[in-house]
Amino acid sequence: MVKTESLILASKSAARRAMLENAGVAFEVRVANVDEDAIKAVSGDLDAAALAVRLAEAKALAVSRDDESAWVLGSDQTLAFDGGLVSKAKSLNAVRERLKAMRGKSHQLHSGAALATKGQIVWSGVDTVEMRMRDFSDAFLDAYLAAEGQALLSCVGSYRLEGLGSQLFEAVDGDYFTVLGLPLWPVLAELRRAGVIAA
Repeated sequence: MVKTESLILASKSAARRAMLENAGVAFEVRVANVDEDAIKAVSGDLDAAALAVRLAEAKALAVSRDDESAWVLGSDQTLAFDGGLVSKAKSLNAVRERLKAMRGKSHQLHSGAALATKGQIVWSGVDTVEMRMRDFSDAFLDAYLAAEGQALLSCVGSYRLEGLGSQLFEAVDGDYFTVLGLPLWPVLAELRRAGVIAA
């Protein structure tokens, strides 16, 4: 694919990186240095979807201010369950308790994205997916935790839908790419509009 402008992905997510690579988008990766907990602490007035956008914008801006010559794509994901915001688990015991609470129920994943250049946000958006977990057994949960291990601590929902985590679910209402952490279709459309990739 012809690239007309340089693009930086402000994320360490392997899934987001793979999505862009598979779509033929040329980019480099620079991890944004932002304090997500601090942003969440001062964003109590926002719902989970708006918070995903704010986090994505913060990442895009942090990298864009260091390199004003490039376009920067920031992204983040939030999870809403039982009326509250769910953060990444700190331990496998916490993962176990969370998945027990979520089994047989639905939750929402919100994937936000933002594009910045010259230290300014020029576009942002969010997409939401409704996820329903099946009522899996404790035996399956034990096997799942043993197989996935510490990798679950890097996933906000304690699952990777592209792997064994798919077996936790009975239904997903929404876009697969959004589940993986990036609303890919609107991001690609905006990159084309901005001339970052060929139209």
